[in-house]
Amino acid sequence: IRRPPRSTLFPSTPLCRSARTLPSPLRAATYETLFGLLAVSGMRVGEAADLDRDDIDFQTGVITIRHAKFDRTRLVPLHETTTAALRAYATERDRLCPAARSASFFVSGAGTRLNRSDIAKTLRGITTAMGLRDATLRPTAHQLRHSFAVHTLIDWQRAGVSIDDRMTTLSTYLGHVAPADTYWYLSASPELMAMAAQRLDSRFGAQQ
Repeated sequence: IRRPPRSTLFPSTPLCRSARTLPSPLRAATYETLFGLLAVSGMRVGEAADLDRDDIDFQTGVITIRHAKFDRTRLVPLHETTTAALRAYATERDRLCPAARSASFFVSGAGTRLNRSDIAKTLRGITTAMGLRDATLRPTAHQLRHSFAVHTLIDWQRAGVSIDDRMTTLSTYLGHVAPADTYWYLSASPELMAMAAQRLDSRFGAQQ
């Protein structure tokens, strides 16, 4: 894969902007960039947390995930704005934490590698402050991966391209074992189902 399935610019979403307000400048930079990367790459939370500094090639704009699911390695090409955002974070990280205690790309306020528990706790705090969390609505970082996949499929559907022809590309990008795993997102999104039904109706309805 030479490019991401979507040409998504590095986002300035409410979630990223809220992460930017965290009290610690290092944590603010870390979580703003982490959540942004998850939103535009579809990476798993653990894959992003496990990234080391050498895993990101700023020249080619490619991330190497060395221990993906089932201990496989895969490459994740990035949009140029995402590469620029990661480079800016690395500069800020090194300025704020010149003596990090880990080779991790993303570091905690103590200069150590992030863990999933801390990421989940930070996201809970941010989404609670944003009014996005209640007894029934509980956003998770993994939903950013889901959102990436669904919006990629919606973009393709709206463009009128063949989803079947491109599903292998998206499946490889997401690190799925087989395209069948990626097809699940079609049934998981009411908008996609409605768009598919509308296209079928416009194609075959006139023949009835």
